[in-house]
This record gives sequence, C-alpha cells and structure tokens, in this order.
Amino acid sequence: MNPSIVSAFVAMLCYGVSDFIYKRAAAASIRADHFLMAQAWFFCPLVIVYALATGTLVLAPAALWGALAGAFVFIGFYYFVRSLATGAVSTNASIFRLNFIVTAVLAIVLLGEPVTRPKLVGLAFALLATWLLVGTGGSANRVPSDARRRSLAQVGFATLAFGASNFFHTVGLRHGAVPETLAVAQAAVFMPLATVVVYVADRKLAPPPLTFKFGIVSAVVLLAATIFLLRSVAHGQASILVPIAQMGFIIAALLGIVVLRERLTRRKAIGLVSALAALAALAAS
Repeated sequence: MNPSIVSAFVAMLCYGVSDFIYKRAAAASIRADHFLMAQAWFFCPLVIVYALATGTLVLAPAALWGALAGAFVFIGFYYFVRSLATGAVSTNASIFRLNFIVTAVLAIVLLGEPVTRPKLVGLAFALLATWLLVGTGGSANRVPSDARRRSLAQVGFATLAFGASNFFHTVGLRHGAVPETLAVAQAAVFMPLATVVVYVADRKLAPPPLTFKFGIVSAVVLLAATIFLLRSVAHGQASILVPIAQMGFIIAALLGIVVLRERLTRRKAIGLVSALAALAALAAS
C-alpha cells in the first residue's frame, strides 16, 4: 500500500484515540477550554523536543504556513466550543466533523488536485458515515431562534476555519516546509492563544489536576496524529489523505462500543460500513 495512505490511516487511528480521550475527559466534567490548554502545554514542548531530536526543526519562510494553521486550528476549536453553549452537541459535532470537505475542496480548486470517481465516491460515503455515526441530534430544538442561528453560524465558521488549517499545512508542505517544523509552528501559536482564553475567562491559570492527566495522554497521541498526517500529505493528495485521517471518529465509535459497552445500533452499524466503504474508495483513488 502507498506509504502516504498508510500514514493517513495511522493518523486516523491516533485521532480516534484522541477523540476517545476527549470524550472521557468530558465525562469527568473537565471544561473544554481547560482541556485544550492542558493539551497544548504538553503538546508544544513535546513537538519541539521531537523535532530537535530527529533533526527536523528546519526554520524556513514556508513554516509560517504552520503558524497560520495554528491560528485557524485555535479559531476552529474556540468557535466550536462556543457553539455548544446553545446548540445540540450531536448536531454541531456532525457539522464540525465535515471540515475535511473544506480541505478537499480547497485542495482541488486552488492546488489543482484531480477529481476522480473513486475520490467522489469516497467523500460521499464519508459524508454519510459522519452523519450516521455522529448523529443529527437536536430534534427537540427545531424552533428557529436567534440563539440557535448564532450557534449554527459559530459552528459553521469553526468548520471552515479548521478545514482551512489543514489546507494551510498543505500549502506549506508544497512550498518545501518540513512536516515536523510545521507542527512546531502550529503549536507555537496555538498554545499561547489557548492559555490566554482560559486566563480571560478565569483570571487565573489553575485547571483541576485531573485535567493534566488527560492532557498529557492526549498530547502524546495528538503529536503522533499530527506528524503522520503531515508526512502523508507531504507526499500525496490532501483531498484524499486529510479525509482519511479526519475519519478518526470511526475509531472513537469502536472504542465506545468495545470499551464503554455502548449499544451497537443499526444506525451505528450502517455508519461503520459506510465509513469502511469511504476508506476503501479513498485509498483506491
């Protein structure tokens, strides 16, 4: 199998584990902004040490695309979290998961990546799997309201921002930036932004100790996911590889069924089959 596809699958696995850790942290009543800050505090030094140890910290103008990506990653997470204040998490999460479509469209339109039938079929199955596995939710909140419209606008903006962040990474790679250096640049922007948001909200930086337990594990897994994703895109098409990597919710769903004994419904089963079809089609593109 193509090494880029293999790297994207490894990234997908790591993103799925990261999602599962986030789910467990949320179940432990850890605030999302606290979790993101703790994760960033560990991720930033880890990625710097890794880049230095492997000799892949190569400062170059193209690495600034990674810094731009870091700002957009933060914007994406920030507005996604804000959207949950008044919006149904199942609905908004479904929308946010579609960020890979943004990356794929930008790569096709602006970078000239080819449109093939297997790619279109894969993206269609990915959309179906996302809707089935994450859920549509919000059925009780169908009455139009300013708060609901604001929530949808926020999650829509978050989706665009997060999808754009992966596109910026792709542009940096196409201009010769080293994947690990892009990850360092992203972390260097994300960490202070995440810290400032918590400080503005709390007027202190003292998240519960349990936050750091989840944060360090998530940071290690996310580091692997980021490196494998960037390495895959460095040698392949973002419109194929980013959707594969971003389908980590498949792994999270399976972990929920196996580890947490969540019920395997017909909807979930069809979603998992659709996800496998999407992965097969994208891998064959």
